[in-house]
Amino acid sequence: MKLSELLKNVRPVQVVGNKDTEITGVNIDSRKIAEGHLFVAMKGTQVDGHRFIEKAEALGAVAVLCEDMPGQKNDGVTYVQVESTEDAAGKVATLFYGNPSVKLKLVGVTGTNGKTTIATLLYNTYRKLGHRCGLLSTVCNYIEGEAVPADHTTPDPIALNALLGRMVEAECEYVFMECSSHAIAQKRIGGLKFAGGIFTNLTRDHLDYHKTVENYRNAKKAFFDGLPKSAFALVNADDKNGAYMVQNCKATVKTYSTRTMADFKARILECHFEGMYLDIDGREVGVQFIGKFNVSNLLAVYGTAMMLGEKAEEVLVAMSTLGSVSGRLEPVYSPRGFTAIVDYAHTPDALQNVLSAIHEVLNGKGKVITVCGAGGNRDKGKRPLMAQEAVKQSDRVIVTSDNPRFEEPQDIINDMLAGLDRQQMKKVLSIADRREAIRTACMMAEKGDVVLVAGKGHEDYQEIKGVRYPFDDREVLKDMFSA
Repeated sequence: MKLSELLKNVRPVQVVGNKDTEITGVNIDSRKIAEGHLFVAMKGTQVDGHRFIEKAEALGAVAVLCEDMPGQKNDGVTYVQVESTEDAAGKVATLFYGNPSVKLKLVGVTGTNGKTTIATLLYNTYRKLGHRCGLLSTVCNYIEGEAVPADHTTPDPIALNALLGRMVEAECEYVFMECSSHAIAQKRIGGLKFAGGIFTNLTRDHLDYHKTVENYRNAKKAFFDGLPKSAFALVNADDKNGAYMVQNCKATVKTYSTRTMADFKARILECHFEGMYLDIDGREVGVQFIGKFNVSNLLAVYGTAMMLGEKAEEVLVAMSTLGSVSGRLEPVYSPRGFTAIVDYAHTPDALQNVLSAIHEVLNGKGKVITVCGAGGNRDKGKRPLMAQEAVKQSDRVIVTSDNPRFEEPQDIINDMLAGLDRQQMKKVLSIADRREAIRTACMMAEKGDVVLVAGKGHEDYQEIKGVRYPFDDREVLKDMFSA
């Protein structure tokens, strides 16, 4: 494809070189550049891609898309300067890969909690309904049944369009994807056409990046601002931010709720650790999930299917067969008669939701022992809040290491403990070694109790000083129970 064709939706500040240069590939990672490629120099939060222009040229780049023109230019390379490579990257990638989102029914899910669950359940539901589907999520990407490992909640625009292109080739009809606040703010989803968008909820998260709750909220809102008139927007009416998200939305807006008037409604009829019986829009259905927040997640799935034109009875039958998403309220049963629950909860609100779900089932008939930590080099303000939520709904709490990254585990633990008063501290132990913390919690548990291991969920590693060491909460528990 000629460079001039790729620039059709981009307004260059200036072009130096031949605009009719043939482009054989597009990359933002200089290490992946090959002969004939266009290198997009992105100013990232950690590294500035402009530093690698010479390296990209040496590997065969014939064109460079940049914000700052390099001082030294190569005669065989075309340089395209734009105001924002972040904005231009998605537009260029979309054209290079044949505008794949136009050939798919693409549904995006955004919000603080529930994105992975809803996207995954939609993917599984639609496959059970007989559709060919793709999934783009935190846990894993799927092209029909083929797993493609995920590095980010939402891939960079080049990788994203490449994946969507492969989904078109695999004859997928629907694609369900998580849209993180980072991806929206960094325009990783720029140039994509969405058939619909879902808003789950909004609580404090990622303030290390967005700095304020308002910036974080507005990043989410930008997704709905960009939906076309032909799309739908489905928002959680139980969250006060739901109405704000769709203030300037051109799409058809619908709501879902477990508590108030809405287009799609649900309530719990019966609840056990094995699952719940629900009333969804006047129809009863049994599901293999627990917790009020999962009722919201399932209702979002149902509402989306209705907006996409499916039959209610068929959707509910498919939903009744679904199992829990990896690392989300995932039970591991002890031979001693207590239940361990592994969950990804890593925000105060998520921790509150998971603990509430556990209490709904226990109904006062067992103790709750919670193991939790907080990630390093992330929003420090949520650490004491997480400890407070854990203590509120637990009989004992063990504060431990999560993914400390480049921070000292004990410093993170101290930040969490700073949110507790002397009375609350009587419930709490701190054990920096996560394996030992889990072991201690299991030793405390008796028949009928629940041990919640929160924070890492599906992750199979622990990140320490830039190195990822093998560590899976579920496997740690299974090893302890089989010993």
